[in-house]
Amino acid sequence: MGQSLRLSYLAFALLLPFLVTACGEKPEEIKKPHFKEVTFSALKGWQNDNFSEALDVLQKSCARIIHRPDEHKFGPDTWSGTYGDWKPTCQKALTVIDLGNGEARAFFEEYFTPYSIGASKRKKDKDGLFTGYYEPSLRGTKEKMSESQSPLYTRPDDLIMVQLGDFRDDLKGRRIAGRVVNGRLFPYEDRAEIEAGKLSPARQDIIAWANDPVDAFFLQIQGSGRIYLEDTMEEIRVGYAAQNGHPYFAIGRALIDKGELTKETVSLQTIRAWLEANPERAAAIMNLNKSYVFFTKLEGDGPLGGEGIALTPGRSLAIDHSLYPYGMPLWVDIEHPDENLPAIRRVMMAQDTGGAIRGAVRGDVFWGHGEEAEYYAGHMKSEGQYWALLPKSLAPAITAYQQTIQ
Repeated sequence: MGQSLRLSYLAFALLLPFLVTACGEKPEEIKKPHFKEVTFSALKGWQNDNFSEALDVLQKSCARIIHRPDEHKFGPDTWSGTYGDWKPTCQKALTVIDLGNGEARAFFEEYFTPYSIGASKRKKDKDGLFTGYYEPSLRGTKEKMSESQSPLYTRPDDLIMVQLGDFRDDLKGRRIAGRVVNGRLFPYEDRAEIEAGKLSPARQDIIAWANDPVDAFFLQIQGSGRIYLEDTMEEIRVGYAAQNGHPYFAIGRALIDKGELTKETVSLQTIRAWLEANPERAAAIMNLNKSYVFFTKLEGDGPLGGEGIALTPGRSLAIDHSLYPYGMPLWVDIEHPDENLPAIRRVMMAQDTGGAIRGAVRGDVFWGHGEEAEYYAGHMKSEGQYWALLPKSLAPAITAYQQTIQ
């Protein structure tokens, strides 16, 4: 299988120039971020964060960073330097243990410089949209018990996922997926086709059967979750393994267009309620989202983000990975989804990404597991800002980068 996979990638590389134009729409242009150096005193609420906790999350990313080759680019653009630029800070972070809150804050202030981020130099372009996601729980069985259950597939052997940035720098952070037949890459089945059983038996390796198709749908949107298996009386954790290559479509938009919900009322909770109240129409609405996620069974801590490390509730942030690197700390100032609670002002780590997370100021907050996490994630449509916390040695690289986008 390893050899055939390499041949598939070779075939894709030969076809890439044709695929990029043949797939239809030109990729949406995303504005590059603008940076402006600021002081820590300019970060509202800086003194009030739990920096011991923030340092613990930084250390998770640093444990990955220190094992990468020094000369490899740290992110998709020059401003973030190389892994070698980040290693001294990370190596120091991994040597400090059990720091008090004041000492941990002093560590961030000594080794990082804050930069405000915007889609342009204009002040208003520093504001962006922040949503939330969580780790859902659902019930299911190891073996199929009824026709109404939905399968949770593992990654099919013939699904080829390719990072386009490996072939062209202007496609960093983008990917395509499909199946190679006779040396040509074809689109993979979409959601409706997979739900209709179009995957061949040889490609149907199933982790579990979800009792509720709506639960299975939201598990795919969140990308990971916990399943209580009623026939074996055990709880397993599953995470993202692959995606079928079709673009993500937010079905809330379709429900608004059809007059079923409004922009003011749409949320994870109201979408779920509509699907459950309209079972005869639910499948057609869910199939408007052609994207389909395949899973893998997780062991140990989880769920895992795009960086490949366990996410931390309230500290892990999904970002646009075509613009920003994994492992970058950020200071955020975001409206809380509960208007009665103060703004979220803390250090978060760029440790994940998502199909809907696009833009210079755009983020998805990981809320964790449980009813409160589901509530906040489902209701979060918040305005906010963030600041990159970058190693001080990167100052020349950031200055040079800024001159190229004036």
